[in-house]
Amino acid sequence: MPPSSRKTTKTPRIKDGQHPPHTGEQTDDSAMPDSQAGIASSEHTTPPDLGSLRTRIDAIDLKLVELLNERAALVVEVGKTKRGSNIPIYAPHREAEVLANVLKASKGPLPARAIEAIYRELMSGSFSLEQPLRIGYLGPPGSYSHAAATSHFGSSVSFEDLHEIKGVFTEVLRGHVDYGLVPIENSTGGGIVETLDAFLDHAGEVSVYAEVQLAVHHALLANCEPSQIRRIHSKPEATAQCRTWLATQYPQAEILAAASTSKAAITAAEECRLALQIGAPPGSAAIGSELAGELYGLKALFVGIEDNPNNVTRFFVISRQRAKRSGDDKTSIMFKTADKAGALVEVLNVLAQRGINLSHIDKRPSGRTNWEYTFFLDLIGHRDDDRVAAALKEAEQHCRELAVLGSYPRATRIL
Repeated sequence: MPPSSRKTTKTPRIKDGQHPPHTGEQTDDSAMPDSQAGIASSEHTTPPDLGSLRTRIDAIDLKLVELLNERAALVVEVGKTKRGSNIPIYAPHREAEVLANVLKASKGPLPARAIEAIYRELMSGSFSLEQPLRIGYLGPPGSYSHAAATSHFGSSVSFEDLHEIKGVFTEVLRGHVDYGLVPIENSTGGGIVETLDAFLDHAGEVSVYAEVQLAVHHALLANCEPSQIRRIHSKPEATAQCRTWLATQYPQAEILAAASTSKAAITAAEECRLALQIGAPPGSAAIGSELAGELYGLKALFVGIEDNPNNVTRFFVISRQRAKRSGDDKTSIMFKTADKAGALVEVLNVLAQRGINLSHIDKRPSGRTNWEYTFFLDLIGHRDDDRVAAALKEAEQHCRELAVLGSYPRATRIL
């Protein structure tokens, strides 16, 4: 993809429930009747205990800023060391270690999710101090890939919104982005076809570096009345995750495939505008995130339309480097079995006999020979673990081809 066709986005930090800062200004009671002045005075009087608590919070904030800058100074030194030793700036095993340490140290009342969000943003700022990072994802902005990328890497890195999943792979290979993020599996719809096919083309050229789990909640986005909707755009995986709802609410609507949910939102918004320009009733909608609706000027007519309320999509971070062991890892492999009866069973038996636990298995047609399949498998453990290495070496004897796609820290929380 030529550089001119890409668009770099810097995602702003969005703080839920943010309110304007307290100014401490008092109402001028002299301009009010006595009764109203008394009410205003009582409303703006700060109780003594609240004032002392705020004073203590202000003092802690000053200490926090001092400690954060002390930490940042050490991060700068780490960056100098890494650049001098050609060590990757982003290290998933170290990220997992930091998060595990701070979550273990926290005794509350902040929930673990809040602690993790704070530290992910803190580490994002650290990346920018060590070396600016660029992350490629399936765009445009507002896609679930965009949400996963910003949730995982924070807002202090640069993001490249790419047009296709295969484009994420090629841009990582070319070094145009430092890391790429691609969807690999949904808890409702299963494996993501485009990503599996891209691994078929690029196995051994890129490595799975980390995994991210994102809770996915779909909305029906449109600028018309629900009864007017005749066309619904979305990524096929998204419409599949809303199959029952769509069959019940819009059995007659035309379902149109889009490259991403955010691209679907853009298309629906454009079609609505064109319809209004020619005096026709708008009838286009999209399935996507509420954020996509906000970005592209569509109303969320219905939210939470996914059939499974616990809908989760798993993403891979891909890289040209390999991730080190974290102590709680997964390994993803792909293989073609030998052309003989029971070949797949032999591979699985090898892993079972070595005590290797499997967490996912999928398959795709080879694309070269009819009825020949490539199997994708996730197992618990790192490729550098002795037991895993021995199992993979033995399993390879029962395969025509076997490639390790990557070993990476196991994602234990859903963003």
